[in-house]
Amino acid sequence: MNTDILEGKWEQLKGKTQQQWGELTNDDLDVIEGNTQELVGKIQERYGIKKDEAEEQVRDWLNSNQ
Repeated sequence: MNTDILEGKWEQLKGKTQQQWGELTNDDLDVIEGNTQELVGKIQERYGIKKDEAEEQVRDWLNSNQ
């Protein structure tokens, strides 16, 4: 799934996003609005992981939700 599709389907994917990363709040999801870099940043912030690890998690998650 590319980032344009993520932005277009964000409302549908918010629940799956919160299931995957339970530390993300509804406010976080509203701010992210389907922006991949915002999602990566929030995951880094909430889970205290490196950017490349967060990017890998998001990439794997996007591929599994195509």
